[in-house]
Amino acid sequence: MASLPHISVAGACATATHGSGDANGNLATAIAGMEIVTADGTIVALSRERDGDALHGAVAGLGGLGVVTRMTLNVQPAFQMAQVVYERLPVDQLEAHFDEITSSAYSVSLFTDWRGSTVNQVWLKHVIVDGNPAPAEATFFGGSRATSKLHPLEGVSAENCTDQLGIVGPWYERLPHFRMDFTPSNGEELQSEYLVPRRHAVSVMRALREVAGELAPHLFISEVRTIAADTLWMSPCYNEDCVGIHFTWKQHWPEVELLLPIIEAKLEPFEARPHWGKLFTMAPARVQGLYERLPDFQRLLRSYDPEGKFSNWFVDRYVLDVN
Repeated sequence: MASLPHISVAGACATATHGSGDANGNLATAIAGMEIVTADGTIVALSRERDGDALHGAVAGLGGLGVVTRMTLNVQPAFQMAQVVYERLPVDQLEAHFDEITSSAYSVSLFTDWRGSTVNQVWLKHVIVDGNPAPAEATFFGGSRATSKLHPLEGVSAENCTDQLGIVGPWYERLPHFRMDFTPSNGEELQSEYLVPRRHAVSVMRALREVAGELAPHLFISEVRTIAADTLWMSPCYNEDCVGIHFTWKQHWPEVELLLPIIEAKLEPFEARPHWGKLFTMAPARVQGLYERLPDFQRLLRSYDPEGKFSNWFVDRYVLDVN
């Protein structure tokens, strides 16, 4: 699941939206089959067994192939989880033990404002195997276990958040950060995110701390998560384990619009790919150069929708290279 439970399955898959975890790819990796109504009214059914690579091209389709009317998803038996939060994890410990920290639970989220010598919060989501969670340690790589339920944003009520403090509950009430029946996150915000190869994680975080002062007036919080590699043509994690660097911005678009190129310049040496469904200013040529299967996806789009009925300015500019 994504950190918000309020999004649609088809839309999340179409933009390669993700959760976190060493073994968890983006949400579209769960698709075993799908049905699409194309521009001329043809119904196209794709399945993993029959169509293989073509399905890998279609699932993160950015809405350009047609109307998705059915999806078949791989599922697993329901399971129980518990969530524990730690505060003020030292940055030097994170850099020295990044893989160990981010692999320490089924899903791990790091919340940071990039300032100071500590990470604000670490959320660990554990699968409960035997019915009873193991006691949570008082410290975690120098971070202190929270003794009350927390919101990722300091000073904001945690009422909207899913239960923490090691309280056991069903997966759908622990994997998201926010409860389905409440307003998610801050409620009014802008979002951007960049996916970088996991091997660059520490270097990327160091680079972003260099501009923490510029980000601070406009940033609510950043979230750092790991995502497993996949074989989906337009996924930012194609053939590469990745780290997602997410920014939740205040409604300061004129200022954020100027900040995004600064962030993108910092991330450029690390092969950063922007999230398809969030804000970025990266040049189309740069984005296109990061997707080795882009020519195959362009051909797929044109074969499904030769007249561009399902296209728009975004697909034209960033995918089809139509000016």
